[in-house]
Amino acid sequence: MDRTSWIGFIFAFVVLIGGLILKGSSPTVLLNGAALVIIFAGTAASIMIAFPMSEIKRLPQLFRVIFKESKELTVRDLIPLFSEWTVLARREGLLALEEPSERLDDEFLKRGLRMVVDGESQEMIRNLLEEDIAAMEERHTVGAKIFSQAGTYAPTLGVLGAVIGLVAALSHLEDVALLGKSISAAFIATLFGIFSGYVLWHPFANKLKQKSAAEAQIKQIMIEGILAVQEGLPARVVEEKLKTYLPSKERNLEAVGKKGKAKGKAGESVEA
Repeated sequence: MDRTSWIGFIFAFVVLIGGLILKGSSPTVLLNGAALVIIFAGTAASIMIAFPMSEIKRLPQLFRVIFKESKELTVRDLIPLFSEWTVLARREGLLALEEPSERLDDEFLKRGLRMVVDGESQEMIRNLLEEDIAAMEERHTVGAKIFSQAGTYAPTLGVLGAVIGLVAALSHLEDVALLGKSISAAFIATLFGIFSGYVLWHPFANKLKQKSAAEAQIKQIMIEGILAVQEGLPARVVEEKLKTYLPSKERNLEAVGKKGKAKGKAGESVEA
């Protein structure tokens, strides 16, 4: 579960309802069927016109990406993996990587190691894996664009809903009480349009872009690690190479942690 997505989503509605209450309005004014249909059904219709069905079908998956925590490996996960594989490859040869590659759940990393085992050139491995990343980024860009476009359409549909509501309100000029109620209902559509566009759809698009960029970066780090293993670099060099992708503070903390462990072992044996 992606906590920031869920907390932000819930907090957005809390702020909306709280703002209405503080302004002296009842949250029940949001239960306006016409406004809900115009904004949310209208946005859905606009999206279906703008994108092919093959992309629309991916919406449930995109919502899962937004609200579910990514299971991607982190740099801290990769450092010990590549250090271990480097030692194994230098000791037993690149063919020894076949067995650990089969145990991997990450298909991208598995594919890279298989190409190393198959004896592909570094240029070939880099080109193929980078093409894989580029294709992934293209798919993710289209997914984010769906929500970005929804964020553009929704506020405009809010204006349309307000106009429709005001047209209806003008038919009640003889009844002041009903006129006021009709005008209030007209602007609920504008409220839903602005709220959904700028508090939901645009932030959803941004979250998808952020997650896509993070995934692409991890895959790029995997490429560097795979090529370092194939090149036969020492484990320490591979470790330092991958550490450059960590923030400097995290590298220092890791070094301190290792130093502490070394001191603890030194108590048992001077040659830590």
